[in-house]
Amino acid sequence: MSIKQNLNTILEAIPKHVTLVAVSKTKPVSDIMEAYNAGHRVFGENKVQEMVEKHEQMPKDIEWHMIGHLQRNKVKYMANFVRLIHGVDNFKLLKEINKQAQKHNRVIECLLQIKIANEDSKFGMSAKDASSILQSSAFAELKNIKITGVMGMATFTDNNTQIKQEFESLKNTFDSLKTIEVSNFKPETISMGMSGDYKLAINCGSTMIRVGSSIFGARNYN
Repeated sequence: MSIKQNLNTILEAIPKHVTLVAVSKTKPVSDIMEAYNAGHRVFGENKVQEMVEKHEQMPKDIEWHMIGHLQRNKVKYMANFVRLIHGVDNFKLLKEINKQAQKHNRVIECLLQIKIANEDSKFGMSAKDASSILQSSAFAELKNIKITGVMGMATFTDNNTQIKQEFESLKNTFDSLKTIEVSNFKPETISMGMSGDYKLAINCGSTMIRVGSSIFGARNYN
């Protein structure tokens, strides 16, 4: 199957309200251009440097999503173009994104990363932390960011019951946070689900899936 065929197969299978982020990390520009030429515009990278290099080489109507763990000192390199930052897991990072967005006269959209997995390797904040941030006066002062929802990563396991419970917990967190009213919080996105579990994620309420290998084939990390 070609990249175009893979893309179309997934797009035909998912509901219209679900956004497909094509995870292009470690993939060459030629592969991403194949997806672009098939009509796709939303791509996700997990390393800032790699995303910056691809952004410089590729058409400017691409929506670049930062889906990996983000360090504060890297925000400045992508603040002029990044469309959505998925993995915001602390308030200091939000402040830095706001500061860098201000320099470019932009409002950068972000998702709060909620820790739903039992693995220590996964990043994220608790639902309680997210609620505290959204209701703080310090958050209300950040005019150059907009929180548009939440993101979560399930445990890496074959246990679908566990994955389902984790996805449902993220949906419940989203629903409880949704009641908070503040001008820079517009909750509409639940980013959960990857190549192996996106169908389950959609059934549990996901509105944005991050799919890489099912589109581009297996990754080569060598």
